[in-house]
Amino acid sequence: MSGDTTTRPVVLGIDFGTSNSAAALIAADGTLQVVPLDGARSEMPTALFFASETHTVLFGSEAMQAYLAGTEGRLLRSLKSLLGSRLMDEYTAVGDKSIRYFDIVVLFFKELKRRCEAHAGHALTHAMLGRPVHFVDDDADRDLLAQETLGKAAQEAGFTHIAYQLEPIAAALDYEQRVAQETSALVVDIGGGTSDFTVIRLNPARSTQSDRTADILATTGVHIGGTDFDRLLDLATVMPLLGYKHVGTGGRIVPNSVFFDLSTWHLIHQAYTRKSMHFARELWTAYTDPALHTRLMDALEGQHGHRMLAGVEAAKIACSISGDSAVVDLDFLDRTLTPHIDAQSMELALHTSIAQVVRCAQDCVAAAGLQAVDAVYLTGGSSALRTLIAALRQAMPQATLVEGNRFGGVAAGLAWAGAVQQF
Repeated sequence: MSGDTTTRPVVLGIDFGTSNSAAALIAADGTLQVVPLDGARSEMPTALFFASETHTVLFGSEAMQAYLAGTEGRLLRSLKSLLGSRLMDEYTAVGDKSIRYFDIVVLFFKELKRRCEAHAGHALTHAMLGRPVHFVDDDADRDLLAQETLGKAAQEAGFTHIAYQLEPIAAALDYEQRVAQETSALVVDIGGGTSDFTVIRLNPARSTQSDRTADILATTGVHIGGTDFDRLLDLATVMPLLGYKHVGTGGRIVPNSVFFDLSTWHLIHQAYTRKSMHFARELWTAYTDPALHTRLMDALEGQHGHRMLAGVEAAKIACSISGDSAVVDLDFLDRTLTPHIDAQSMELALHTSIAQVVRCAQDCVAAAGLQAVDAVYLTGGSSALRTLIAALRQAMPQATLVEGNRFGGVAAGLAWAGAVQQF
C-alpha cells in the first residue's frame, strides 16, 4: 500500500458467507489484519443459536457447539441462501416469539461489527461487502434485491458507508499481493452457496488502483457450493438409513420431500412443523421396512437434522484432508449405524455437481478469450475438496494450481479493495 492512509477511514472488508464469515482491514500503517472473529480463528461459522432457557443469542462456533450439545433452542445457518427470496421478510418462531429472517441477519452483522471493533480498538463505519457473481441464477431482479438486502442489513447494523466487490475479484486482489510479475489468473472461489470465477490480469504495479475494470477479462458463477455438497452426501450416505429411495408398498419409492428438507441447512426447521410431522407419521404405510420409518421419526422427533448434516460435513472435511474413509457420527440416533464417506463415494455423489462447477470455470476462461491461464487460484471453504481439485487439474493441466487462504482470502482482498475505494 502507498499513499497517506492516516486521513482515510478504516474500511472493514466483510465476507458474509453461507457457511462461514470473515473480516479484514488495512490498518493505518498499511498492514493487513485479518480479524480473529472466533477465538483465534479468522473464520466464524455463519450461525446463530437462540437459547431457550437463558434467552441469549450465541454466534459462530459457540452457536454450533450449543446446538450439538443438545441445548434447548433454535439454530439458524446458511442465512445468505435466503437473500433475494421472499423468506427474508417472513417471520420464524424463535422460542416464544417470532423474528423476521432479515432481522436475524442484522443481529449477525451487529455481532460481527462488535467483534471487529473490539479488535481494532475503535468504531468502524465503512464496509466493503463481498458478493457472489450471482446471488440468484438467471434472475437479475432477485439478484439486485439480494445485494440491496445485504447492504441494508449492514446499514442497520451501524455501517454508514457501504460498497460492494465481487468475491472472486476480492480473492484475486489478495493473491496479487504475492505475484512478482503480470499473471493471468483464474480465481476459483468455492463458497458454501456459490462457486464464482474470475479471469483477471494481476500486476503488483496496479494494486493501488481503485478501478481494475480493464484487468477483469471475464466473470462467471454457478449456484453450487459446499452446502450443496453436504446435501448430496447426506442424501447418499445418511438419508437411505431413514428410508430415502426405499422401495415401499406397491413397488413405489417412499415420497422424498422430508429427506430433502432434512439434508438442506436452511430448510431443516421446516421438517419439524406440525404439518410436516403429520405427513412423516403417515408415511408408515408406504414402508415395507418399519425399522426405517421408526428411525425417520426418531430423527424428526429428536430434531436431529442439523446434527446429522454436521456429521456429514465433518466427514466430508476429514476425507478431503486425509484422503481416507471417514465415519459419519450418528451415535445420537443409533449407535449401530456407521455410514462413511470415502473418495469413491464422494466422487459418485458429487460427480454431476463438480462437473457443472468445472464447466463454469472453463466457460470463464473461454469468455476471457484465452486458451489457458497462468494460474488457477483456489479460495473459499469448499475449495479443499479433493475431487474438485483433481477435476480442475485435469481440466486445466497447463496452469499452476495455487491453494490460497480458504477462509480469509476474500476478506483480505475486500480490505485491499476498501483501502483504495472512494466512498
